[in-house]
Amino acid sequence: MTDAPAECSRAGCRDTAVWAIRWRNPRIHTADRRKTWVACDEHVAYLREFLSARDFPVEVAGLAEEPA
Repeated sequence: MTDAPAECSRAGCRDTAVWAIRWRNPRIHTADRRKTWVACDEHVAYLREFLSARDFPVEVAGLAEEPA
């Protein structure tokens, strides 16, 4: 187990993540299942828009607010 900070999920970005983006694909995930991507300040909007454009339900919260 590592105590290293989470890295942004955007391809090629290695900045520290400060946002949790919870989403699901309703075609393959049940309503209670969520996947989580993490993002830095620079990429949170990009990742949220990427998922929203596909009509995936998306929730964004500060990474510190993410349940353990």
